[in-house]
Amino acid sequence: MTFSEITDLLMAQFGPEIIQQTNTNNPQPFLVVQTSALAEMGQFLHNDERLFFDFLACMTGIDNGPQANTMEVVYNLTSIPYEHNLTLKVVVPRNAEGEPLPAVPTVNHIWRTADWHEREIYDLVGIRFDGHPDLRRILLPTDWQGHPLRKDYQDMETYHGVKVK
Repeated sequence: MTFSEITDLLMAQFGPEIIQQTNTNNPQPFLVVQTSALAEMGQFLHNDERLFFDFLACMTGIDNGPQANTMEVVYNLTSIPYEHNLTLKVVVPRNAEGEPLPAVPTVNHIWRTADWHEREIYDLVGIRFDGHPDLRRILLPTDWQGHPLRKDYQDMETYHGVKVK
């Protein structure tokens, strides 16, 4: 199934919940989806027998920096039996220091591979996944301050008396 055919199916099912699509001539076209529709759309992509996106190949968290004031989560989906792929993206407002982390609904209940991907994005980028069953740091110690893949992250001078820089 082509990107255009998949997009048409999603537009028929969700309409305005798909807020932007890339040029279909792009080597890797993607759809930008409203955060509120992500879990429902993921369930549809997984369960609809015409699509059957049974594999979440990768999830990536992106900090677009303080100037853009947005963050993104990119989902690379694959249907192994049908051999088609789809990339979805959600964009959330970036939080200022002291404000709650940006939040995206979990897709862990749809694709189990999301478990560690979501924990890694939470740990390193600072995006919370609402509904995740065990959202805690996965690579850094539990008392680590900040999220190292943020554009404005400041390295600590020391950590428990050990010079870090």
